[in-house]
Amino acid sequence: MGVSDDVVQPKQAEAVVQDTIIHLETTKDCLKPAKIGFVGSGNMAQALLNGFVNKGLVEASNVWASAPSDRNLAKLKPLGVHTTHDNGLVIQECDIVFLSVKPHLFIEVNAGLSPIEGDHKPLFISIMTGISIEKLEQMLSGIVQNPRVVRTMPNTPCMVSQGCCVYCLGSNATDADGIIVKTMLSSVALCEQVPESQLDGICGLAGSGPAYIYAVIEALADGGVKMGIPRQLAQSMAAQMVKGAATMVLESGKHPGQLKDEVCSPGGTTITAMHKLETGGLRGTLMSAVEASAQRSKELGKHN
Repeated sequence: MGVSDDVVQPKQAEAVVQDTIIHLETTKDCLKPAKIGFVGSGNMAQALLNGFVNKGLVEASNVWASAPSDRNLAKLKPLGVHTTHDNGLVIQECDIVFLSVKPHLFIEVNAGLSPIEGDHKPLFISIMTGISIEKLEQMLSGIVQNPRVVRTMPNTPCMVSQGCCVYCLGSNATDADGIIVKTMLSSVALCEQVPESQLDGICGLAGSGPAYIYAVIEALADGGVKMGIPRQLAQSMAAQMVKGAATMVLESGKHPGQLKDEVCSPGGTTITAMHKLETGGLRGTLMSAVEASAQRSKELGKHN
C-alpha cells in the first residue's frame, strides 16, 4: 500500500518544526525595536509585562504603561518602563497596544481617546473579558480606520510564566499579527488560537479554573492537617502534587483517566479515596462550575 501524499513524513515534520522555530525567533528579533503599550496596568497587565521583559522579548525602555493613579504604575517603574496617566499617549507612541482596563470601564476610556494622527496604526490586543471583537472594532474605529484587533484570554498563572492563553483574530488583523501575538503570549503561557465562539467556555475552564484548583489545594492541605501533618508542609505537598500531576498529563500524552487508573491499585488506598470523591460528586461539581462561569461570561458580554 502506497503512502498518501497528504501524510507528513518525519523529515517533513522536522522541517516544518524547524521553519516554525526560525519564524518565531525572527518574530522575537522584530519585536525588540517595537514599542509595546498597556492601557491599564492591573495584575494581568503586570504579569504579561514582567514576562515579556524578563524573557527578553521586549526592551523595558520600549514599553509604555498607563493607569489613572500611581498605585499600579509604582510597581512597574523599577523595570524601567515609561509610565503615564495619559492613555492617548500610549496609543500614539506604541506599535502594539494591550487593552487591559476593567471591561466596564472601557467605554469611558475609549471615549477619552482622540483619533490617531498620521499613518500610525497600532495592533490592539484586548485582554478584557466579555467585549466582543465586533464591539471592539466598532469602538476603536473612532480612533483609527479599520482597526487591527486581536482578542485574547490569559489567566493569572501568567504571572509565573505558567499560564493558559487563547486568542482570536479580528476582521482586519493579519496572519502576521497572529504570529506576533502567539510569540509574545507563548513566553508566559500555553497559547493557542481559537474561534471567538469558544472564549466563554475557555473562560469557565482556564480563566476561572485557577480558583477551583486553589480551593482543591486548600482542602487537600486541610485534610493533611487533619491527619497530623504540619500546615506548611501539607500545603507545599498539596501544591507540588497538583503541579506534578498536571505535568504528567501534559508530558505523558496519556488520558487523565488512564493516569488515574495507574495510581489506583486493586483494593488499595487510592481507589478507596476515589469512591469518596465520586460519592461527593467531585466531577459533576467541577463540570457545573465550568458551565456556570461560562454562562456568566456570556451574560457579562451582553452588557459590554
